[in-house]
Amino acid sequence: MGENHVIEITHHAGWVLLAFIIGYLAIIVEQLVKFNKAATSLLMAVVCWTILFAEPYESVERHLEIFSLQMFKVSQVLFFLLGALTIVEIINEHRGFQIITEKLTLFSKKKMFWIAGFLTFFLSAALDNLTTTIVMVSLISKLIDNQEERMLFGGMIVIAANVGGSWTPIGDVPLTLLWIYGQLSAFALIKYLFIPSLVGLMAAMLWISRNIKGDFDGQSIIREEIQPGGLIVLVIGISCLVLVPVFRLATNLPVFMGMILGLGLMWVITDLMHFKHDDRKHLMVPSILPKVDVSIILFYLGILLSINALESSGLLKTSSEWLELHISTHYIPILIGLVSSIVDNVSLVAASIGMFPLAAFPKDSPFWLQIAYCAGTGGSILIIGSAAGVALMALQKVSFIWYTKKMTFPALLTYFAGLGTYLYLS
Repeated sequence: MGENHVIEITHHAGWVLLAFIIGYLAIIVEQLVKFNKAATSLLMAVVCWTILFAEPYESVERHLEIFSLQMFKVSQVLFFLLGALTIVEIINEHRGFQIITEKLTLFSKKKMFWIAGFLTFFLSAALDNLTTTIVMVSLISKLIDNQEERMLFGGMIVIAANVGGSWTPIGDVPLTLLWIYGQLSAFALIKYLFIPSLVGLMAAMLWISRNIKGDFDGQSIIREEIQPGGLIVLVIGISCLVLVPVFRLATNLPVFMGMILGLGLMWVITDLMHFKHDDRKHLMVPSILPKVDVSIILFYLGILLSINALESSGLLKTSSEWLELHISTHYIPILIGLVSSIVDNVSLVAASIGMFPLAAFPKDSPFWLQIAYCAGTGGSILIIGSAAGVALMALQKVSFIWYTKKMTFPALLTYFAGLGTYLYLS
């Protein structure tokens, strides 16, 4: 983020900040105002940029130049997400994830607890924390009758999904931002954060597993029929996701091009598999695309454009100077992680990218690695702090109070055990 992205604004910066605060408060209280957060974020973005363009001391050409630069950065993230979400939905429609769940050995509840935890951890690294949470919570809901035990499993899955997504560039949107914008490389994420993430997961699971006892008494998963080509689609789909960083290193093309390549390959392969069969039209990409949750992409469009408006107004630069003056940079990642238990971590990480330039904090520096881990795992501390937690609320009717009583402490164990491990190893 260079100086060419910044307009020196005097009076209008305050109005941009006010528009952002009002919009973000509306997003936080989405359930009360009854407006979808995607709609709110889009309106917020338009208002922020309209105020910027009204600045009289800069030419229209200069405004458009800055907006074009910011929109290019945002579009990379959006195309990446569109490709990833579509690939995951293709796998889901073919019931590919069912193949994974059927391979689990389901006897002891405690054994299943540990298997589910590690499976969530690694699935989240390859897919994303939200999709993995939905898949795993759906699995345990078909296996466990007891509501309390189901919620304990669900809480563990949220923690495992978030910490699992904190050591790869495709496991969580904030890390994708740090990767695409150049703060972190895929190699550094895996090298420096895998072990801390694993230690954090085990700390939480050891604590929660004390309350998991007994056997399943012959219960079994309610199996869904695997669609034709389900195994092929699963293997190719996950391979396409995992190999995106390799494509980036091999070609030096923008990251989203690797994801678009994977989507194109999946599209061609599924067309070849199903075009001769009239009863398989639902397994072809044109029928699957309407099922992709576009509202998530539009939400990130609004959030990222709004954050970029704050950056272009000079507000983020001023904020970073204040933070560096009053708070040691050693504590800023920890603060971001704790705040992410309440505030969406995508906006926090996007703001930190605008506030702290690469000239001061180089690529793959400990500062960015700590932000990646803290922002990724901090959302587990409260159930509203991550998309995975919100999904658990919707799927299992878990209340804010129950989660705070039962899961906040193990989530804090994950947060500080992993962070402490990173600091010790580094």
